[in-house]
Amino acid sequence: MDNKLEHQCVICGEQKSEGEGIRIISGFICEPCEMEMVRTDVRDDKYPFFIHQMKQIFLEKNA
Repeated sequence: MDNKLEHQCVICGEQKSEGEGIRIISGFICEPCEMEMVRTDVRDDKYPFFIHQMKQIFLEKNA
């Protein structure tokens, strides 16, 4: 049985094991979302969505 902790990605909302992404403060970003984020141009329509989702990590920390 695999005892890896599951975390919900702040970008896509999917549950992933801890080894499948990165932790930022109390948040988690899965590897596929991380890869998409770093390849997204600032002029892309999805860029503001990523910024909004990332802000949720810092809002939770300061709440």
